[in-house]
Amino acid sequence: MKKQFADFTDQICLVTGAGSDRGIGFATAKLLGERGAKVAIAATTDRIYTRAEELQALGIDAKGYIADLMDRAQVKSMVQAVLKDFGRIDVLVNNAGMTQVGVPEDFSGFLNMTYESWDDSINRNLNIPFNVTKEVLPGMIQQQYGRIVNVSSVTGPVVSNPGESSYSAAKSGVVGMSRSLAIEFGADHITVNCVLPGWIASDSQTEAEAAGGLNTPLQRSADVGEVANGIVFLASREASYITGEALVIDGGNTLQEYKGPQELYY
Repeated sequence: MKKQFADFTDQICLVTGAGSDRGIGFATAKLLGERGAKVAIAATTDRIYTRAEELQALGIDAKGYIADLMDRAQVKSMVQAVLKDFGRIDVLVNNAGMTQVGVPEDFSGFLNMTYESWDDSINRNLNIPFNVTKEVLPGMIQQQYGRIVNVSSVTGPVVSNPGESSYSAAKSGVVGMSRSLAIEFGADHITVNCVLPGWIASDSQTEAEAAGGLNTPLQRSADVGEVANGIVFLASREASYITGEALVIDGGNTLQEYKGPQELYY
């Protein structure tokens, strides 16, 4: 029987930042599992075990791992545990970043931002994908196959907002890092791509962000599953000649010059 498009049967996929049941990471892990993958999911709290149980209830071979991915020793231990349990990692989805349970976001303006806040944002949003990728890449090189998809944002690489200089710098850095890795490891049959979400109706979305979603050309925020669709395609065998790309998933928001209420312009 002919395999389905984007079939992940017998592939091992590691998805970070999958603790929220309404987040991009969990939606991605679920979609990968539904398409045949064995899935390792990671987060900072024990709710990741609940997510793994939910995947298992769907017939997906899944296991959860707790790790603070800003701590490189914990990253190393987590990746080693995944390799021990599953044997290899074929696909890495670096979704962790932006927010952490119990840690409020800091939207201070640049002059009022503390050095600690800047460092934390860079660590959370740029160093995490660096840390995990550095541990996973050697195995992909050895097996001469890999797919890495980094979740960046339109904020930084394409647009920005007041009070988001550190986040913008970090997410821009993720795109730059991905492009460099795409060149460096293409000969090893490893592709490295990014998705750049816009307004997303996730648990962490603010009231202002939800209002922004209503003023996109599609007049709504994205469902997390719509971002997961893009991630899963880039992670598939079929996306074999796509590398170093930054796929914008924002409902056309960054296309439009005017972003206010439609009744005042359109």
